[in-house]
Amino acid sequence: MSGLSNPNLGLKPIALVLGATGGIGGHVARGLAARGWTVRALNRKAGEAATREPRFHWLQGDAMNAADVRRAAQDARLIVHAVNPPGYKDWEKLVLPMLDNTIAAAGAVGARILLPGTVYNYGPDAFPEITEESPQNPVTRKGAIRVELERRLEAASREGVPVLIVRAGDYFGPGAANSWFAQGLVKPGKPVTSVSRPNAQGIGHQWAYLPDVAETMLRLIDREGELPRFARFQMHGFWDRDGREMIAAIGRVVGHPVKVRAFPWWLLKLCSPFVPIFRELGEMRYLWEVPVRMSNDKLRAFLGEEPSTPIDEAVRTTLLDLGCIEPKPTKAARPVALLA
Repeated sequence: MSGLSNPNLGLKPIALVLGATGGIGGHVARGLAARGWTVRALNRKAGEAATREPRFHWLQGDAMNAADVRRAAQDARLIVHAVNPPGYKDWEKLVLPMLDNTIAAAGAVGARILLPGTVYNYGPDAFPEITEESPQNPVTRKGAIRVELERRLEAASREGVPVLIVRAGDYFGPGAANSWFAQGLVKPGKPVTSVSRPNAQGIGHQWAYLPDVAETMLRLIDREGELPRFARFQMHGFWDRDGREMIAAIGRVVGHPVKVRAFPWWLLKLCSPFVPIFRELGEMRYLWEVPVRMSNDKLRAFLGEEPSTPIDEAVRTTLLDLGCIEPKPTKAARPVALLA
């Protein structure tokens, strides 16, 4: 669909999702639809996207085009800003203009903005325990952009635009193809015989399972009437205490021990001038050299608990999605004897 007319809109609340074909955007969009929301999704190839996910109301357009975003946001109560430049390309040129378009649209229609936050905002002065109020002094270009992004959102909230930011660790799970799990630990499409370990020996790391992140966001939105104008929460996710627990979970799921190899950081540095994503990933090395842990005390105080999938179940679903393991064969149903 390319227009806003939809006979099925009814009185259901409307959410505009920017980035609905991505990992977190897709999970949140499907969760909203399951909760009875009408989900609009803006995409440059709306026709193709609609064939893959017919539950959404797809609109042709670009998040870089203010008029497209404003048109798509008409009558929306929520705008999920989960769009990022693919492959980390041109962040400095695209990220902030896209956000400005979202802020303008939200202000015009009275919608709340939901943003997935990152740990890039923080530098070593905030480590190892981070709270929602920790100072944001990033040491990377992406981190500085993320800080500015949140600064603009907080400023918009003072002008009347409600904002919700949910920050979590490194994503993994179905749909998280461009993640450290998929690109750093294992090789998509291949059986797991070895695992690369990006973190230094004995250093803990914080992970976040995408369905749990989405469910956390949805539960917060369920109670949006209780949220302040500018709300920021952090998730605990799965805390790997020494860098070995995620690898151990992978071994349990695949059913055999896996070889552990040090991640080739030297290769990222060597190829960075030629492969932009390698340069961007290399910038994140500092997050693997020390334990960086976000507290979820504020989230638990508000929700009562944090949605949490058992780690082996989460890893199994992730490896299935990546094509690293085969689905378990289903048992054939036993024939039922019929009484004459």
